[in-house]
Amino acid sequence: MKIRKAVITAAGPSQRTLPLQTLVDRDGTEKSALTIIVEEAQSAGVEEVCIVVHAGDEEAYAARMGVTELPVTYVVQEKPRGYGHALVCAEDFVGDEPFLHLVSDHLYVGHGITSCAEELVKRAQAEECAVSAVHATREHMLPYYGAVGGQRVAGQRHLYTIQTVREKPTPTDAEQDLIVPGLRAGHYLCFYGMHVLTPAVMELLAAEASGEGSEAIDLSNALARLAGKERYLALEVAGSRYNIGIKYGLLHAQFALALSGVDREAVLTQLLELLAQRQRLVDDDPSPD
Repeated sequence: MKIRKAVITAAGPSQRTLPLQTLVDRDGTEKSALTIIVEEAQSAGVEEVCIVVHAGDEEAYAARMGVTELPVTYVVQEKPRGYGHALVCAEDFVGDEPFLHLVSDHLYVGHGITSCAEELVKRAQAEECAVSAVHATREHMLPYYGAVGGQRVAGQRHLYTIQTVREKPTPTDAEQDLIVPGLRAGHYLCFYGMHVLTPAVMELLAAEASGEGSEAIDLSNALARLAGKERYLALEVAGSRYNIGIKYGLLHAQFALALSGVDREAVLTQLLELLAQRQRLVDDDPSPD
């Protein structure tokens, strides 16, 4: 099982401008979020990338792509029919191969020398099946993520067999259907924004997309059906994900990149100076409490 291709979805109405934002990456250079995400995919050894965009966004994305050694294909989602529909727009690009999928509103910081995408792809190739990256996430963050339920694979600390998939479940639903033995209380395995998917996923999505109606097509529904169709695993990767689409998400991601990069000491110094300045203002404030 060789993973040669990656698909990045970026067509969502609330998502389409996020990859165009500029950050300072861990190597100290300014890059668009899109470039950082494509480099994440490249670190996993993929040879081609497809970016699914909203109609009319192709030029803006190409301009912000930066220099990359990978061939990049842009595919347009003509109608806003949801996340799953955006993914199936890349069906011709993927063909009959397994592929790496990343969302365009998440950035990743690995906790070791191996990137998150590389860790996921290596495990999927070793297991020869679909594998979704997950992260043990606090209950109050459930409104932002899909979540899975299942059982730990025997002898594997961070690998799980997926039995259930729910999109943005309520805490009550999660407590009933998504408890995973061994996780801390109040934590659930939530999607990381990164998957290795098999052609069966595209078949499930394409079948739904071919039906009548204009309902949004959700990826989580297809993944729930995949769990009943073939072996499907979840991997807790050694890293952290940063959702740049939520409040202060871009700021949080920038701090994470800076504090794990070459400018760490300079950023820490500036942050301490800022905090000290703020404290002096508080100390000098003569107003009563």
